[in-house]
Amino acid sequence: MTKLLNLTLVFLTFSPCLLWAETMSLEEWWKGKGAAGDLFVVRPTLEDRGLAFSGHWGGIYAGVIDGGVQRRGAFVEQVRFELEVDFAKLTGWEALEGLTGYASTRWRDGVLINPFVGSTSLFSPVTYRSGHGWRIMPFFLTYTTPELFGIKELLTISGGWQNPYEDIFAVQPEAKFFRNNGINANKGISANDIEWSSSYAAWGGYLKVKPTEWYYAMAGLYMAIPDGAVTGNHGLDFAGSPGNNGLWFIGETGLTPKLGSAKLPGKYVFGGYYWSLEAESFNGARYPGRFGFYWQAAQMLWREPLPAAAEEKSGEAKSFKPTRVEAKPKLSDQGLRWFSWFHYAPSYTGLRPFYFSTGLIYKGLIPTRDEDQLGVAFAYGNFSEFNQDNQAAANRPVQTYEAGLEFDYRIQLNKWALVQPFVQYIIRPGGAGLVDNATVLGMYFRVAF
Repeated sequence: MTKLLNLTLVFLTFSPCLLWAETMSLEEWWKGKGAAGDLFVVRPTLEDRGLAFSGHWGGIYAGVIDGGVQRRGAFVEQVRFELEVDFAKLTGWEALEGLTGYASTRWRDGVLINPFVGSTSLFSPVTYRSGHGWRIMPFFLTYTTPELFGIKELLTISGGWQNPYEDIFAVQPEAKFFRNNGINANKGISANDIEWSSSYAAWGGYLKVKPTEWYYAMAGLYMAIPDGAVTGNHGLDFAGSPGNNGLWFIGETGLTPKLGSAKLPGKYVFGGYYWSLEAESFNGARYPGRFGFYWQAAQMLWREPLPAAAEEKSGEAKSFKPTRVEAKPKLSDQGLRWFSWFHYAPSYTGLRPFYFSTGLIYKGLIPTRDEDQLGVAFAYGNFSEFNQDNQAAANRPVQTYEAGLEFDYRIQLNKWALVQPFVQYIIRPGGAGLVDNATVLGMYFRVAF
């Protein structure tokens, strides 16, 4: 039944392309914004009226080629659809400028590779590991002041069925480039029984203040739902678990400077959270909740200069007429970027009190392949010494640490399709030293609709 549903989804998604080929050239379709084209001009018409539909299919195949528990491969996939609403465009009322809406849903399935690697979920070699099946994703409203006290986008207020994980808090686009769950998504937070996952959603919202282009502060308050990301939820438990729900506070502040004449963008963040569901320490004591802190740093280290022709085009136009061009000089997005992440939680309740990751990404390294990206990242997470004492006392294998190294090369086929081979080396899978270090080879595919 699952395979039949998958084939139906693929057919419904891609079969319109056969019809669009009759109304547009293959070259126009290939150079377009998405595999679904403009839907017979329906898409641009709706976008002009404030309704923007989007979606994508992503698939990851990965296999253990050395070490681990078993030399075997596995495949996981995701189909996601999203709708964004601009209420000012939709209604024609200028008073609603800055008010937007968002809604999404998705399908996931596949076989997890963790059992073959022997790693914990933190160092799962692939994402798409939670919330399989259909799932209702966040839907909420956001209002950003167009201008207040002479400052653009000074204040943002957002609320609804929301997930602080999804492009709200701890946003790190560079980490999303990689496929390992720890680097891409988990970042050590959910390894301490916090629902930090793309599969979680709850009622709540956040407030963000951005007084300048280079500084912001934000705070959010959400329902803390026990086991809110389990597959059986499907995102439909809008009441959570009555009698067992709590509150989840999360906040962060950050600097986003642009350094030097090349205006190299950076991001430096400090954040923290409090999850108010009762926690039991490794020595049996009870605590009213869990908390943790994170530090994030990312910086573009070097930017490739634009070719002379592009510089001329983006600056003042050459003409015999005395025409003045006010356009800002364009900056290349090719170059070297660095990112890092630190997470800390108390070791008496947190299974993974310390987690660290860092990496480098270079865009446009190979001549004529300006959109391709090459990346390398390393991640490390240790286990609580209190948990280690309990394991030793019970004469069980003692978990100490787990780490992973990943190399990726993203081949950007066009604006909407990519292929990304990767290799990972999982060090001390499971943390107890019972499984040989594993080498995982994989391929990531993505097609935007």
